[in-house]
Amino acid sequence: MSAAVSIHGIAAGGEGVGTLPDGRTVFVPRTAPGDTVTLRAIRPSRRFARARLSEVLQPSPQRVAPQCPHYEADDCGGCQLQHLDPDSQRGARARLVGDALRRIGHLNVPDPDLEPSDREWEYRSRITLAVEQCGRPAPRSRIGFHPLDRPERVFDLTRCPIARPELNALWSGIRNRRDLLPGNAERVVLRVDRDGGCHAIVKTVGTRTWARAGTLGRELRDRDLPATLWWAPRGGAPRVLFGGDDPYPATVFEQVHPVMGDRVRTYAVGQLGDLQGSHVWDLYAGIGEATALMLQSVPDGRVPPTVESVELDRRAVRLAEERGPAEGVTRHAGRAEEWITRLRPCDAALVNPPRTGLAETVTDRLASILPRRLVYVSCDPATLARDLGRLGPAYRLIDLRCFDLFPQTAHVESVATLEPA
Repeated sequence: MSAAVSIHGIAAGGEGVGTLPDGRTVFVPRTAPGDTVTLRAIRPSRRFARARLSEVLQPSPQRVAPQCPHYEADDCGGCQLQHLDPDSQRGARARLVGDALRRIGHLNVPDPDLEPSDREWEYRSRITLAVEQCGRPAPRSRIGFHPLDRPERVFDLTRCPIARPELNALWSGIRNRRDLLPGNAERVVLRVDRDGGCHAIVKTVGTRTWARAGTLGRELRDRDLPATLWWAPRGGAPRVLFGGDDPYPATVFEQVHPVMGDRVRTYAVGQLGDLQGSHVWDLYAGIGEATALMLQSVPDGRVPPTVESVELDRRAVRLAEERGPAEGVTRHAGRAEEWITRLRPCDAALVNPPRTGLAETVTDRLASILPRRLVYVSCDPATLARDLGRLGPAYRLIDLRCFDLFPQTAHVESVATLEPA
């Protein structure tokens, strides 16, 4: 048995942090600050080590029994913090943001406030399931999530407690008739849209179509589980095979926790300040929801802002154009780093990049034009900290707030507000 190790913190990714007898830091998933544990599968490197939990000798007061049986029985990698109570989880996520800004961004900031989620469970409106490759439709195929740190493996999912009840019901229906899925399936994406409609997007390797989609769709409908079924070949355009001619565009990105996503968006646009008569950038604009809020923020009778938006996904841009508003808005489809030098200088800017953060060309342009207010929405504390470090000489951070979009996980959404230094 290894020596006892005390866990004193939570690292990015949700691993507990302890110290080995030789002084090296060790990262251990499924441990809580205050735990005393023994370890197994220790993988040392020169400066630190990684290990797995062997036994909890003395549990932390923060530790609780996970609600999902897959969390321990299958070592599910989808959640990282189910073994912590909700208050401890929220504290850990706020500390992850503060620590990243201090350590990577070299900013002297306290841990930010974090707005709690409206619910701790059954909040996800989208889940993505991996399919064990079998070469043909087979009831024995495993379909589910990957075990922690084992992306080559798949365990068979029965129910995901952080997914919306509608998705679990839909999955139960599909799971029982997995023989109707195409043999070249590699992913099954389940999604609930804003109107409550359910969708299943089956992503496949190759171009062989999903021949039995209609059969599955009718069986689901007969079981009172109506769903729109999509076929999405790798490298090809998604196509509806059952359930409607012009359904909600379920392949366009939207936050998996819509209620909290709306709160983030409203807060971020509010942080831009008075937009009367301003020219505003909305970078990584998605389906244009923030753009619409910008225009709505100015009361009737006053000069509304003009907005230039940039979004890579052309389907999202088309949807934004369909939904409007159109007056005062110029929408560009493409990469922000390619459009950034062609946009008219702005008075205020909202950026909401993917997990990889901002390209240097974007931070350079923002540092050169210096809008009076820059609001950065981030889903990754490390890239947020890196980008704020790049912007640091030109800007000062005046506000930082976090939102709990992803309970039971180590992920967190942040909104940073900057003004010229």
